[in-house]
Amino acid sequence: MGTSFGFTQPGIYRGGCLSIGNFDGVHRGHQHILNELSRHALRMGVPAVVVTFDPHPASILAPDRLPPALTTLKRRVELVSQMGVDTVLVVPTTKELLNLTAAEFFDQVLLSELQFRGIVEGSNFCFGKGRQGTVDSLQEMCHREGLECHVVPPVFEGDETVSSSLIRGLLKAGDVVGAKAMLGRPHRATGVVVEGAKRGRTIGFSTANLEQVETMLPTHGVYSGSCTIDGKTYKAAVNLGPNPTFDEQASKLEVHLLDFAGDLYGRTMDVDFVERLRDVIKFESATQLLEQLRLDVERVRRSFG
Repeated sequence: MGTSFGFTQPGIYRGGCLSIGNFDGVHRGHQHILNELSRHALRMGVPAVVVTFDPHPASILAPDRLPPALTTLKRRVELVSQMGVDTVLVVPTTKELLNLTAAEFFDQVLLSELQFRGIVEGSNFCFGKGRQGTVDSLQEMCHREGLECHVVPPVFEGDETVSSSLIRGLLKAGDVVGAKAMLGRPHRATGVVVEGAKRGRTIGFSTANLEQVETMLPTHGVYSGSCTIDGKTYKAAVNLGPNPTFDEQASKLEVHLLDFAGDLYGRTMDVDFVERLRDVIKFESATQLLEQLRLDVERVRRSFG
């Protein structure tokens, strides 16, 4: 089996306490699992190892049902690594891997390749072809081998279980405050600044146009947000959607940085969504639009207290 599943550096991942999953968003539920993983690994005196997959299994099994990503792979690894984890193992997703039954996955991947000592998972964890393996069967398999298995209960926000799918629903509704409560931080989009129509300059309100965004964006609207450039964070007014005032129907992500001057073309920019301020609306003139933009900026300042 060896390297056919992308396992090439056994020295860094064998003999540890594991947690396996997609961890998209690395939300508060994931954070709870990772905290428990670190705690158990420390108690056992073994490395804390996270195993994740790229691309998402649904991209192979059911591309038409592939959920939009909340985090890029790079961001996911970065966030997981901040949780006291020793190793993040990114396994290439292949049909060969996805065709393993739950028993085969346990024997070939967990026992033979990873040689794990313990495992920590959420209560809804499934594994193996057709998601046939559950936490109950995982516990039985671990018990049979004399290995530790810890099941972590879900985390709630109000009456709702924190989950990636629920966060996607909140973003689709424009509720970035609700999404932040479940993520434990604002939802972030990362893109590259490209040249736009430069119309903002002519009305004294320059914006950075972002493209190549790989993650889910909230619904159209004007948002308060923040951007970090060269280690400094700026408040931002974020316009997501078309520009009906100028009869532009294409959806764009435009960011006006408060109290910033400089050239951003070609730069990669992170945008954190803080609060939805209003819908995208058509104004009768550029003058009316500019007046509204000034009001938006004041609301952005107030949204940060």
